[in-house]
Amino acid sequence: MLYIKNGMIIDPVKDKLYRADLQIEEGRIARIIERNENEAEDLRDTKAFAQTEVLDAAGLMIAPGLADTHVHFRDPGFTYKEDIHTGARAAARGGFTQIVLMANTKPAVDNPETLSYVLDKGKETGIHINSCANVTLKMEGKALAPMELLAKQGAAGFTDDGIPLLDKELVRKAMTEAGRLGKPVSFHEENPAMIANNGINRGKASQFYGIGGSPREAEVDLVKRDLELALETGAEVVIQHISTREAVELLRQAKAKGAHVHGEATPHHFTLTEEAAIQKGALAKMNPPLRDEADRQAIIEGLKDGTIDLIATDHAPHSREEKERPITEAPSGIIGLETALSLGVRELVKKGYLTWPELIRRMSTAPCELYGLAGGRMEDGVPADLVLFHPQETWRVAEFASKSANSPFIGEELPGVIYYTICDGKIVYRKDG
Repeated sequence: MLYIKNGMIIDPVKDKLYRADLQIEEGRIARIIERNENEAEDLRDTKAFAQTEVLDAAGLMIAPGLADTHVHFRDPGFTYKEDIHTGARAAARGGFTQIVLMANTKPAVDNPETLSYVLDKGKETGIHINSCANVTLKMEGKALAPMELLAKQGAAGFTDDGIPLLDKELVRKAMTEAGRLGKPVSFHEENPAMIANNGINRGKASQFYGIGGSPREAEVDLVKRDLELALETGAEVVIQHISTREAVELLRQAKAKGAHVHGEATPHHFTLTEEAAIQKGALAKMNPPLRDEADRQAIIEGLKDGTIDLIATDHAPHSREEKERPITEAPSGIIGLETALSLGVRELVKKGYLTWPELIRRMSTAPCELYGLAGGRMEDGVPADLVLFHPQETWRVAEFASKSANSPFIGEELPGVIYYTICDGKIVYRKDG
């Protein structure tokens, strides 16, 4: 058993902050004991909790454990970059208790055997590891994977993330089948026919490097197509890592028409612009690329008004050697699990764009609801998946629990120091442990 006292609860569902103690028994929140302003005594049932660990959360905020529904752990096939165990440690250090893995592994997650491997290995980590399965066999974009079989095997959703799907009829079939199975389907929206060099915006950054780059039209083209298909099929569709203001507006319009569509923003897209790609090189190279300030502001406005309802990291580890290659040869992607909450605090809450409950809704409640995961709520009886952090204390980005260190935020001072991550009532990360 565990008792947490003196904390400030962030309730993303009731949209409120309040002081309370938490009694945790058998992996669940047994009781939330609200305190008034001046109460200082220990409110636990001392007889029942005589042998339990007590955490004093004075000065800390307590929120539902974070949920990231767009993560690459590179396992199987690329475990020199990351594996499920190191990725889970990075997630716990970042306050995440629910993870949904992408399926672009080797072999791809287009069969029950690979899916079982991933899920079984995830059970050893101490946090909840879920996985999407592929939309198409071998991620070739030619034939649908056995989606029903994979759903029965435990797939949380479907995606070929990393490779855009170009066959419109196949996308329609995928959405229809995912809808029938009650699973979300998510899309990487970049038309490769329009891209000369991926990972770098066609604009100031591409001019700096003297390359063709990736134009905004590549994203807009596929977003427009897939939002129309989402409205037609009624499927739960996720537009991944939105990078352009046009895509935000198209999503806003599709939602107004009644489409079951969801927008996903990454911390790097609401924090950085293509200037970072000029300054940091391949450490700020990702797909889709960082765009301009108007795009960044549009993403923030989308988060603010609910057009974009999910914050996800697109945690994409690569080795130092890979990222030190010339800009056109280095792979796209950055790690993000260990900096995500802090960037949300700095860029969204402290600048007045989102309240604390709104931030946690986008980082926990909404992704849990969409993927049918336990979590995202603060109430009696729910699983004790929690993150405890100090909103004012700062930390310097330097070392990572991840195997990789491909982050453009290295050296920065960020607010929001995570003290504890708790999953099923067990402490899986502690600041001084």
